[in-house]
Amino acid sequence: MITVNAGNITKGMYLIFKGTPHLVTKTEFMSPGKGAAVMRVKYKSVETGSAIEFTYKTSEQVEVADVEKREMEFLYRTGDDIVFMNSKTYDQANIPLSLIEDQLGFLIPNLKCWTLWYKGEPIGVSLPPNVTLKVIESPNDVAGNRINSPKKTVKVETGMEVMVPIFIKSGEKVSIDTSSKEYLGRIK
Repeated sequence: MITVNAGNITKGMYLIFKGTPHLVTKTEFMSPGKGAAVMRVKYKSVETGSAIEFTYKTSEQVEVADVEKREMEFLYRTGDDIVFMNSKTYDQANIPLSLIEDQLGFLIPNLKCWTLWYKGEPIGVSLPPNVTLKVIESPNDVAGNRINSPKKTVKVETGMEVMVPIFIKSGEKVSIDTSSKEYLGRIK
């Protein structure tokens, strides 16, 4: 059993909370003037998808979930599941939509990513640092609006909306950071 000091918990970790694995979606370190410092953690259950908050003393030990990573590629969405395939063995895995709904805007066919497994069951996806997406809807830029690098909202091929510089037009490809949903650059 691997444990981590509660003061070292970070977003994206998988920890055991009340006997089941949970994804850490947010952390907040608090050090009041009096008393011990605490770490407030927001969890998302990998079994139910429900969110819960819990506060630890920073000196407490928390069990780390033994999560295995497997490289797979995104195939398609079917009902309430997302289907991934191992390109070497052609094994397929269905991951419940509720576990990765905040990552859907980055999933394009044949995107290679890491699927996360706990005790033989898929529990999530670790995306690459950035993804190239095609802009399908882009409003025209306004003449004269050039101060402080103005941005506009465009729609990309997955249906997600992203803020990009006003010179980006429909049909162009852009690189988007998967953790912050920020524009990184235009792809030629």
